[in-house]
Amino acid sequence: MSLTVDIHKQLGRFSLDASFRADGGTLGLLGASGSGKSLTLKCIAGIERPDRGKILLNGVTLFDSERWINLPPQKRRVGYLFQNYALFPNMTVRQNILCGIRWERDRARRAAELRRVVELLHLQGLEEQRPDQLSGGQQQRTALARILVSRPELLMLDEPFSALDEHLRDQLQIQMKKLLDTFDGDILLVTHNHDEAYHMCEKAAVVDGGRILGVRETELLFLDPGSVPAARLTGCRNISSAARRVGAYEVEIPGWGIRLATARPVKEGVRAVGVRAGAFSHTCPENRFPVSFTGHMELPFETQMCFRYEGQAETEGELWWSRPGRDGKKGLPQELGVPREDVLLLY
Repeated sequence: MSLTVDIHKQLGRFSLDASFRADGGTLGLLGASGSGKSLTLKCIAGIERPDRGKILLNGVTLFDSERWINLPPQKRRVGYLFQNYALFPNMTVRQNILCGIRWERDRARRAAELRRVVELLHLQGLEEQRPDQLSGGQQQRTALARILVSRPELLMLDEPFSALDEHLRDQLQIQMKKLLDTFDGDILLVTHNHDEAYHMCEKAAVVDGGRILGVRETELLFLDPGSVPAARLTGCRNISSAARRVGAYEVEIPGWGIRLATARPVKEGVRAVGVRAGAFSHTCPENRFPVSFTGHMELPFETQMCFRYEGQAETEGELWWSRPGRDGKKGLPQELGVPREDVLLLY
């Protein structure tokens, strides 16, 4: 299974330049709103036509501007789960699902495929219900059943959990992950949520300003984002405005008034440094400097502390430290350290 995308699309002032390859499993497109994630899916599905480039799925050309190939959506073997699910409100669950194989005239085959996806997605007993009679999770499973009944080669999910409350979202992510693991094809999942990308996707690509900043294993992307947009999108709250190399394993951060030792070699052209809020420690002896605390926010199981380094520039905003426990503001340390392996070098 493989998907190759190399396209350009101009929409007003916005330019999409999407170039990547997926080879099985779930690939997350992680980006902020308006970065071009959904537009990329629409181009692959045939809903939008790229200005130039090509799209290939399992050796079949879906789009090629030079060869004047542009397959219609119904011939692309692509399943697209919209953010709002796009169920027909006046149809039952059964009727909505059968829309996915409306071209199939054999009644026995239609019934068999309906039974297959109803059982797969645990929709038994809901076949005659209408969308407004279903929970959010049941609506999502119905929309997914309508896609899977056509046996697509590529499954694309556009922010599939954004319309759900937190408790239901967590439950459905676990269920969806189990289902996706059984899908024999490529999967693209669009999300702006870094936790969702980490849990659901084997690989991830950061989408920033219409550009895809490479494809990497998700765990490696979070361990070493490599760029400022990637660091932000993977949840890093502390990013310096500038940094410069002062040694093979040492970087200076003028805005914070400190130098940090690093576990990774510092390359020429380093632009900034990031430190995740949970990486700071009052017991770590490495990269340890005096701090002063400026505020806090209590959460159910941790306290978010705001602080500044002793030599920090006034133009730099406060940094964040996630301290376990609800009483994190008690017994505040005078210094905080950072393990050198938690210093993120950003280029």
